[in-house]
Amino acid sequence: MPSSIPVGTIEKSYFAQICIELRFSMFGFPGQPFPRPQEGGAPKPPEGPPREPINLKEMITPMRITLFALLALVVGFYYLSDFVTEILWFNQIGAQQVFWTRWLVIIGLVLLGTIVNASIVGINMQIAYKNRPTSHSVNYNPQLREYQRQLEPFRKLVFIAVPLFIGFTTGTALAADWDQILLWWNSTPFGQTDPQWGVDLSFYMFTLPVLQMLFYLLTRVFVASLLATVVVHYLYSGIVLFPRFRVSKRARLQLGILAALVSLIVAGRYWIGRYLLLTSEGGRIDGALYQQVNAQIPAQTILTVTSILVAILFIVAAFRGSWHLPATGVAVTVVSALVVGFVYPTLIQEFKVKPNERALESPYIQRNIDATLDAYGIKDVELQSYSAKTETSAGQLRDDAASTQQIRLIDPDVVSPTIRQLKQSRSYYTFESQLSVDRYEIDGVKRDTVIAVRELNLDGLDENERNWVNEHTIFTHGYGVVAAYGNKVDSKGEPAWWEEGIPSMGDMGEYEQRVYFSPSSPQYSIVGAPQGAKPLELDYPDEASDGQVPTTFEGDGGPSVGNFFNKLLYAIKFQSTNIFFASQINEKSQILYDRDPALRVAKVAPYLTLDRKPYPAVVDMDGDPKTPKRLVWIVDAYTTSNHYPYAQHVNIAQTTVDSSTKESEFYAADLEINYIRNSVKAVVDAYDGSVKLYQWDEKDPVLSSWMKTFPGKVQPLSEISGDLMAHMRYPQDLFKVQRSLLAAYHVTKADNFYTGGDRWRLSENPTSARRADGVTPYQPPYYLTMQMPGQDSAEFSLTSVFVPGGKSDREPMAGFLAVDSETGSEPGKIREGYGKLRLLALPSSTTVPGPGQVQNNFNANSEIARELNLLDQEGSELILGNLLTLPVGGGLLYVQPVYLQGTGSTKYPVLRKVMTAFGDSVGFADTLEESLDATFKGDSAAQLADGEQPSADPAAPSEGEPSGDSAGSTATNSQVVKLLQEAKTALLDGEKALQAGDWATYGEKQKLMKQKLEEALKLETKK
Repeated sequence: MPSSIPVGTIEKSYFAQICIELRFSMFGFPGQPFPRPQEGGAPKPPEGPPREPINLKEMITPMRITLFALLALVVGFYYLSDFVTEILWFNQIGAQQVFWTRWLVIIGLVLLGTIVNASIVGINMQIAYKNRPTSHSVNYNPQLREYQRQLEPFRKLVFIAVPLFIGFTTGTALAADWDQILLWWNSTPFGQTDPQWGVDLSFYMFTLPVLQMLFYLLTRVFVASLLATVVVHYLYSGIVLFPRFRVSKRARLQLGILAALVSLIVAGRYWIGRYLLLTSEGGRIDGALYQQVNAQIPAQTILTVTSILVAILFIVAAFRGSWHLPATGVAVTVVSALVVGFVYPTLIQEFKVKPNERALESPYIQRNIDATLDAYGIKDVELQSYSAKTETSAGQLRDDAASTQQIRLIDPDVVSPTIRQLKQSRSYYTFESQLSVDRYEIDGVKRDTVIAVRELNLDGLDENERNWVNEHTIFTHGYGVVAAYGNKVDSKGEPAWWEEGIPSMGDMGEYEQRVYFSPSSPQYSIVGAPQGAKPLELDYPDEASDGQVPTTFEGDGGPSVGNFFNKLLYAIKFQSTNIFFASQINEKSQILYDRDPALRVAKVAPYLTLDRKPYPAVVDMDGDPKTPKRLVWIVDAYTTSNHYPYAQHVNIAQTTVDSSTKESEFYAADLEINYIRNSVKAVVDAYDGSVKLYQWDEKDPVLSSWMKTFPGKVQPLSEISGDLMAHMRYPQDLFKVQRSLLAAYHVTKADNFYTGGDRWRLSENPTSARRADGVTPYQPPYYLTMQMPGQDSAEFSLTSVFVPGGKSDREPMAGFLAVDSETGSEPGKIREGYGKLRLLALPSSTTVPGPGQVQNNFNANSEIARELNLLDQEGSELILGNLLTLPVGGGLLYVQPVYLQGTGSTKYPVLRKVMTAFGDSVGFADTLEESLDATFKGDSAAQLADGEQPSADPAAPSEGEPSGDSAGSTATNSQVVKLLQEAKTALLDGEKALQAGDWATYGEKQKLMKQKLEEALKLETKK
């Protein structure tokens, strides 16, 4: 390199000059260098006249001050209105503790982080300035003197602004983890330890994330302090780069101490990194495996000690004046990090682990298996080998009445248009596109039910009716529910309703039918009036009067807008002057907003992860039969974490996506987790929007920590009424996560798990079209009342199926999973057996068609294909319903309803056919009974629900105005035929008993035959 550098064009920017000089001096980069001194002389002065200092007084004028103040006032009031209305909302719903705790903690963390970190940076900058050398003590640089002169008017401002900026960014980063800090502060022990260090799991779940965050922020602030201190010392000649490098004693002392602190922080990060390895993601197997335990953990320990030694060397150098030792220490640390932290573990993995992977990794794979099963609540799965039959015979379903009686023919994802056409009543009502499946007691018997809420839909109003008064003060709520048997249809193939109409009539009993809070509710409605005032809201349409019945909201569902200040706030919030000037608003008016049940729960409990699908239920909330029941929304809520040691990570959004997935903006769409519990059941009242949180998992330490943080917000399990308990169920999203893991983790021995030969995968939904990315979505889980092999009785369950993993196109059935979803009806007590997971594993020697193969068998059957082609003709559209799977008859039975609808604007699907399959035998008929008989050699002997099918002669596709009910004699005929078949079965069973000499059974069968014949005769005489 030449001894002198041509000056070239000198940049006038103060900051650019510093950066250029530092770049040249430290790295020798060519470019536009800072003017260096000529040999034997001083540096060349800058060209051109000196720059005049900026006059701030001339820039600040009264007009500019006024405009800025007005702008700040408008913006400030806008954000203030949003903040104050949030306070009003939380006060009204009774969750002000959540609001203030969260915001005070966030504000406190921002202030704490800003003050502490700004102080660290600011004090170091000030120390550097105070310890600047005099002009006589160093070889002074005139160029720096010019920069100092230009900086001096702003120096105090810079010395405040820079630390505040660094402190504020650090404080906001700290506040972003407010929830993790609160969890740590209120942590609850797990009572379990990790297999590597023997530390309680609460350290990983609560403490370690906070330590990781603090070490990261400390690194940021002390590195920033070090850099800021270097800059200040350089500007004021504490550091001189030329003609020879020199550092003043005071600068050396300060920088040495700061460098030592940074090195100690790095040592701390290496130390906690040893624990973080246990929660790390590793692809197929998460957690610390052989290489991490035997190479990376020792490497982290070595680097920890090395960093501490380097810190000591920096302290020594600060006092002795030589930077050679710490520089050598830093170099050794860097080399160690490369060799010990990267090269050595890589060599261990390549030359020791890979050749002996199965033997070496097995103990650590077992750790992963055990932790995963525990973290996801699947360690107590009841695994049963199930040699499913594929041959069929007459009478094969005789002993499966508990399951066959509740076979669901109504597909909740298909029949929503049918309910809209038949039960919507007015265009300003609507039903969800995906209905809910629940169970209700009707005539003393629990029945699987498809239920839908009649919600308000302002988009259904005519254009000339779309005005502010109508949309926000008249049309304010939906009305009632519609419920149909899950296993029945009427003679036209339409759902068999047992609750319908406006007002609602049926077997539900008396309940509050007005729906002010639902997923489809308007953005806001203004309701309420003084007692005795004329009602303004439309309650429900009434053909017998003037077309509508009015009402006035009488609950406590929203903040008051009856005063000047609140009206002004909400007029700003919703950007509507009508709120401020409308004459309909009075001193009793309330404004209802944030009306989606999931949103209300998300705001009241921001620490919970919500299920995608809230579902409605009509329940007795207080156990008092004298008070009307309430229509509520039940929202399953989860506590989650991604810090459980050794547990496998999953993306909760990806694992819960299937063909029926409903997107929700209140759902954590991209959350990585390795721990989940359904710890809370949230209930939102559809009339007044009140939110109640119930503790569902009393053993979850994460929820216990949150209950310490927000005492009194989550009510104990004992507060759940018996009727509400009866409508709780096992949540879908939790089940989806669990089934995705059980595809691999049904294998619980490490050696077998490693080979992966018995891995499964979820079945694609054979009735769903491929997405744009070429992927067919998975089959969703289905709620069914059924009895698993070995189970004492039929219970409301959630089910799913598996097919073999790998890249093969063959998809035979590999496994069938069901979880007991029946909660019981005892107040404050979950029924024993709820949540029990049962898995039927089909041996490889048994080949049972999977869902895709069964669908292909249906399509390949010439008779079925011909019939479907006839149905799917011009003017009609064929829709295949959900393909259900039931473990009955010693094997696996498939049932699929077939719907038909017209092609006009008022089309809606009705049930026309039913397809069934068992092994390779298929059935296709107008009724489920006939289809099963065709599958099982002419007589399945299945006991089914009465009147579950349409007539044998399929009507034209449903289109146009819906007709009224006309079950008539067709349903009666079906019942008579069924009773006669049951009498025939009793006769045959009696004859077999007689031949065997079993006189007692013979007598019982004779009585049963006589009973069935008498019942058939009574029905026949009524026709």
